[in-house]
Amino acid sequence: MKWNEFVVSANLSLLFAELPYAERFRAAAEAGFTAVETWWPFAEAVPAGREVDELLQAIEASGLRLTGLNFFAGDMAGGERGVACRPERVEELTASTAVLLRIAEATGCRHFNLLHGQLDLEGDVELQHRTAVGAYRRAAEAVAAVGGTVLVEPLARGLNGSYPLTTHTEVLELVDEAGVPGLSLLLDTFHLGMNGVDVPAAVEASAGRIGHVQVADVRDRHEPGSGELDWDAIAAALRRAGYDGVVGAEYRPAGGTVAGLGWLDPA
Repeated sequence: MKWNEFVVSANLSLLFAELPYAERFRAAAEAGFTAVETWWPFAEAVPAGREVDELLQAIEASGLRLTGLNFFAGDMAGGERGVACRPERVEELTASTAVLLRIAEATGCRHFNLLHGQLDLEGDVELQHRTAVGAYRRAAEAVAAVGGTVLVEPLARGLNGSYPLTTHTEVLELVDEAGVPGLSLLLDTFHLGMNGVDVPAAVEASAGRIGHVQVADVRDRHEPGSGELDWDAIAAALRRAGYDGVVGAEYRPAGGTVAGLGWLDPA
């Protein structure tokens, strides 16, 4: 199974990291990608209008489609993994959502990853859970205006602090609790694999509820084929599950980005 049978988007928060961020769009196009995705590309929840304009110009100049965008997730470099569960960050997340919608309207992007956030285990955990459920409901309602889908992602234990969603099952339970349209699982092979989940089985168990797929191998988060996962089995499971969406290449290249793209079309 060749992965180029899927539409594969380059996650520019990790790929082409040898280049300044604004130059990665052109580099992705030159490497043969037609689509890209990105984490929240700004340092602040509400960036200056000039920063948004520069992002939109880089996307347009590259000729690429933006197929995925994260909501503001706090200080990712500093260890934060989202703010959806934090009562004190509600206004900040709401303000940043207006920026996200501007980008969505300008680019046609329709898939948006809202990271749950790490729990403050010394605080009111139940309040934080209710806050997260409310944040997912409001996000789904907001992106419905552009026909969008909010993605809910499990993350690897031990690498992401007190982030409570670690399996596809836990994500789908939260989606069911939120009880609104427009919420789907983001199935990330690295995070599930690191947590000991059988990835092909998770794909089949989540059939019809997967909004997006991201790929990286276990255990070093390098390109597919560099580690432990069975990529033929994962691709076959996606086909059996009827997944016909975008597959995001969200990994840290073992060497140069271009040098590591052979997994897309193996000989």
